[in-house]
Amino acid sequence: MSKKQQSRPGAFSRWMQRTMNTRVNRKVRRGRATFMGMDILILNTLGSRSGQPRQTPVAWFPDGEEAWLVVASGGGSQHPDWHTNLMKHPDQATIELPGRPQTPVTPHQLTGGDRVKAWHTIATAQPRIAKYQSQSNREYPVIRLTSR
Repeated sequence: MSKKQQSRPGAFSRWMQRTMNTRVNRKVRRGRATFMGMDILILNTLGSRSGQPRQTPVAWFPDGEEAWLVVASGGGSQHPDWHTNLMKHPDQATIELPGRPQTPVTPHQLTGGDRVKAWHTIATAQPRIAKYQSQSNREYPVIRLTSR
């Protein structure tokens, strides 16, 4: 088995991820917006290749009024699919938060000092994410979503 095949999730793993995403999305839409101690939003994107709608629960961190920080950790080894989708179709992104209408957002991938400042906010709020980052060979993208 090649390294590429080993890094791809199997059918069961993909099924489990879809099942968990569906359950967490349902919780958010019912007004319970936390999972594992983190605030969750639903990120709506279009598939980068398929163009089909995708709905992904993502942990978020406040970044001022009408701005949310999200981290593309993807289990540590690669950027998650939602990050690829978001960057391919940034003008199609929306988020869902409990008790609020679906909100169109503009994603900004942070770099330099902006990323450092945002990462400090995230790592302070959730040290677990900083621990995961320290065990990864890549720098997790930090995305600021701003209401448009």
